[in-house]
Amino acid sequence: MAAETKTEISGHRGAITICVILATLMQALDTTIANVALPYMQGTVSASQEQIDWVLTSYIVAAAIMTPPTGFLAGRFGIKRLFIISIGGFTLASMLCGMAQSLMQIVLFRVMQGAFGAALVPLSQSVLFGVYPRERQGFAMALFGIGVMIGPVLGPVLGGWLTENYSWRYVFYINLPIGILDLIGIMIFLPESPRNRVSKLDWFGFGTLSIALGALQIMLDRGEQKDWFSSGEIIIEAVIAASALYLFLVHTFTAERPFVRPSMFRDRNFSAGMLFIVIIGLTYYASMALQPPYLQEMMNYPVVTSGLIMGPRGVGTMVSMLIVGRLVGRTDMRILLAIGLSLTAWSFYKMTSWTPDISQATIVGVTMVQGFGLGFLFVPLSAATLATLPLAERTEGAGLYSLFRNIGSSIGISVVNALLIRNTQINHADIAQNVTAVNRALEDPNVAHFWNPMVAAGRAALDAVVTQQAQIIAYVDDYKLLMIATLAVIPLLIVFNRPQQASSGPVAVTE
Repeated sequence: MAAETKTEISGHRGAITICVILATLMQALDTTIANVALPYMQGTVSASQEQIDWVLTSYIVAAAIMTPPTGFLAGRFGIKRLFIISIGGFTLASMLCGMAQSLMQIVLFRVMQGAFGAALVPLSQSVLFGVYPRERQGFAMALFGIGVMIGPVLGPVLGGWLTENYSWRYVFYINLPIGILDLIGIMIFLPESPRNRVSKLDWFGFGTLSIALGALQIMLDRGEQKDWFSSGEIIIEAVIAASALYLFLVHTFTAERPFVRPSMFRDRNFSAGMLFIVIIGLTYYASMALQPPYLQEMMNYPVVTSGLIMGPRGVGTMVSMLIVGRLVGRTDMRILLAIGLSLTAWSFYKMTSWTPDISQATIVGVTMVQGFGLGFLFVPLSAATLATLPLAERTEGAGLYSLFRNIGSSIGISVVNALLIRNTQINHADIAQNVTAVNRALEDPNVAHFWNPMVAAGRAALDAVVTQQAQIIAYVDDYKLLMIATLAVIPLLIVFNRPQQASSGPVAVTE
């Protein structure tokens, strides 16, 4: 039976690869595709700015909560069954989101979408590890990484185009043909995997971790609006998150069969990989959150144009992933990670010199290098983190890997946005100290014609210029922070074990 399964997998390897990459791309696409459509949704359902943000938050919270139990669900029901349920539920929820007539309906269906889609990324990663022999797992992770990394880049472009030319509802309807095609492919080509019918879920561990993640995500999402810990709501959410996390950790190290097995973190590469993916999630998604508003608000680019300018970063990522996929197993993984971190840090360094007058060619060149560096990070890190885990723990490990990436991205986005607002206010106050009626520079007739502080129109124009300069400096500060965070983890590469000689032979798709 095992030989027949391996032969079947080998014969359908290409079809299985396409199916899981489509699933990954579909889930990753929805992390950003709805962003540009929020103003249009807001008008349709008559929601406030704070209310419409729950369209994004509800998806992230649901996905974060449902990612950790992926390993248990795959073992209990089988990878193929869970894949079918996840794709079918995600596709159905996408259709319902497009048909929603009220804010409550959109939020409810986005929760469904996030819950069903949470398993798609770790399942795809686990399946690819199983259908490719060990010496080609680096190449498999390169193909997998295309979906994970390119989805968020294509999201704003595709979402802006669909919203502008059709309706915001099509940012959800776009999942229907992809989901149906993917569902049929999984049903036909992916073989059944063994099931552990006697396994039980640690409900206390799952519950406390879910509460901790949910409270943390809500706190990060609303902290900026509520001025962080000056708000009673944020303090309550922080206390709930910390208390639930404490209970989860105590239970994890004392229970006989905890929800997350601490033994997994005894694997040196797995533990190091968790740390690194948090930093990569922080820098990658934080930089993606910074660039669209910079292009649209500071440089006055239309939403579709800004998306197209960001697109070449995805091209750089795809090219480097395909190259690195062939180097993994032949080159020391730490060298590849060092190259990726260096290129990413260099791109952030170049961004610290950006002004609204920068050319499109410069933006494209820097972001392509950044994307190229990310490919050097994602592929070897995925392979090194999961390859040394026992086969039965890989799906659970992939789920935790995705969870840590989401946590890093959430923290990164919240931190850079909070710092952007705060530093803009601080810089505005510092610059404004030198803008007074007795400043001799304002006596120049050419300057006074536009920025005369003695009249209301001149003061408004002068304030707009000061605000813009303050924002430019605030963006520079954020990019400096991302550069420092990237450079800081380079010395930690010594934590990883030296790669062992790859063994031959396919790895079966099991849980």
